[in-house]
Amino acid sequence: MRLSFAKRHFYLLCALPDLKPFGNVPPISKQELLAVVTESGGPTDVVRVLLMSDDLLQREAVLAGEVEPGHADLAVLSLQKANDEQSLPVFLESAKEDEPEDSRILIAADRIWRRYFHHTAKIARRTHTQFLAAWVGFEVGLRNATAKARAEALELDPGHYMVAPELADSENRFDNILADWIAASNPLDGLEVLDRARWEWLTDQERWYSFSDDEVAAYTTKLMLLHRWHRISGKGVS
Repeated sequence: MRLSFAKRHFYLLCALPDLKPFGNVPPISKQELLAVVTESGGPTDVVRVLLMSDDLLQREAVLAGEVEPGHADLAVLSLQKANDEQSLPVFLESAKEDEPEDSRILIAADRIWRRYFHHTAKIARRTHTQFLAAWVGFEVGLRNATAKARAEALELDPGHYMVAPELADSENRFDNILADWIAASNPLDGLEVLDRARWEWLTDQERWYSFSDDEVAAYTTKLMLLHRWHRISGKGVS
């Protein structure tokens, strides 16, 4: 379907600073991005749900004691929500009876991620954002591929660690990414392998100069990766 003029975000995308290659300093905060998207009438729901994925990663770090609550760089969740499971958005607190039978084997964090990915897929359908739908398929597929490889190496049942496999991109087997990940000399190098693969996938998907919701969503996801690696390196926003 042809994108209407009203759906194009000329001003928004021209106003946003350019993103440098993977590993560079993010030029804008996530909070600033969300504010600009909202003020310009951009795809706020899409950007919010993408930014929430980074918030959930940091929430896990807070709950694990790896990050102090006051040091979490959250864009959508509040500090209280990062540290209090009962304060999560309603769609992440689904009643057990609303979940499929096989989800009972999932650990608590994976239950939340399952609900998150299903909610994100619903937003992709409602907003007709092709990038968001593809991102869910890629991210779920990559996440489950690494979980399966890790479980098999430890002689565990991979089925206990699969998250929303019904949403995964079935056409991408991630074989090359997994081989490089397994060959990494330490966990940090392994994480870099995965995130560089994510960056390359985003570059293929970003649809430059379409000025569409998809391009805004791809920009958001790349910005999150830049912020993630600058949290790891201890650097800040320029």
